[in-house]
Amino acid sequence: MARTSIRIYLVSVFAACRRTAGFLTAVNSKRSHKKLALGALLLWMSTMVSPNAALVQRLDGFNVVATPDHPFGSPTAGRALTAARHLGATTMAIIPFLWQETPSSSNVGAGSDMSDQTLRVAIRQVHRLGFFAVVKPHIWVPGSWAGAVAPDSENAWQIWFTRYRDQLVRIARIAAEEGAEALAVGTELTKTSQRPEWRALIAAARAVFPGTLYYIAHNVDEAEIIPFWPMLDAIGVSLYPPLGADDDRTGRLKAMKLVSDRLDALSSREGKVILVSEIGLRSARGAAAKPWESAEERDAPADVQLQADVLADWLAVLDRPSIRGVLIWRWFTDPAAGGPNDTDFTVQGKPAEAILSCQWTTVCQRR
Repeated sequence: MARTSIRIYLVSVFAACRRTAGFLTAVNSKRSHKKLALGALLLWMSTMVSPNAALVQRLDGFNVVATPDHPFGSPTAGRALTAARHLGATTMAIIPFLWQETPSSSNVGAGSDMSDQTLRVAIRQVHRLGFFAVVKPHIWVPGSWAGAVAPDSENAWQIWFTRYRDQLVRIARIAAEEGAEALAVGTELTKTSQRPEWRALIAAARAVFPGTLYYIAHNVDEAEIIPFWPMLDAIGVSLYPPLGADDDRTGRLKAMKLVSDRLDALSSREGKVILVSEIGLRSARGAAAKPWESAEERDAPADVQLQADVLADWLAVLDRPSIRGVLIWRWFTDPAAGGPNDTDFTVQGKPAEAILSCQWTTVCQRR
């Protein structure tokens, strides 16, 4: 299928009108004030349009992580991505990691796992295989996580935002040049999201990236208090709430429904659709209680059926109009990753693959 036929730019009406207004203002700068007023009117009108137009296509698929022996652009990465396409995935979230030494540090910079050229190659490869490309920067903090980032003085906060903005604009420019459909301006930066600097940061990203902009809140609790949703095109959220004992499906469904109902209310309040940018859990016994827990944090025997059952429940509960996509954590570029004895998050080679295929293609196997 031709690239132009499979890529639907997820450009919000806000951004389109904003560019139009700027164009009119520039062209008519020496003409009448009526023309200038027209440009201003168009810009004002752009804020009144429902941002639900921002996502014209569902974004269902995976957060993809490259392994050292199967880099983006390689034939083996192509095979792994093609396998995801056969499951019905339409979207791949590409993750350029940024690096920060400690949560209190103001020094955030580019990580070593993904060069600018590698990011370009990744976007091109997923486009070539028929996927939408979401670029989703994460901050890696050794021994901690992005939600703990909190510089230790007001001056350090200013430095942190300046450096983070520089990194985000660099990534946004590459995403724009390669035609990525969506860009996350941040992922789970819980302790930063009430800061006023986000407005300037989002404006800087908007200036270089014409596609859908969104932020990924950590669970619904952060999502409900984000002050800058009006500046973005969609609401992003990662969902890792505790789900109870592995065999307590009734309790699990109750917890999922509570979260999903709160997302519905948030979507209605903000007038924006929801992109669930991460859900998942390990294929390991006991994983439902702490879905965020990694294999490095706790050793446990494999339980691939638990993973399949929990993902099936999530997909059923999240099947509602306010939610315009679900991205599973995660999928590796190694085509041999996963398997029945694996206890990582990937669904590769596990029963969860059939669950996703049934949801995304309606081709269902008897369980």
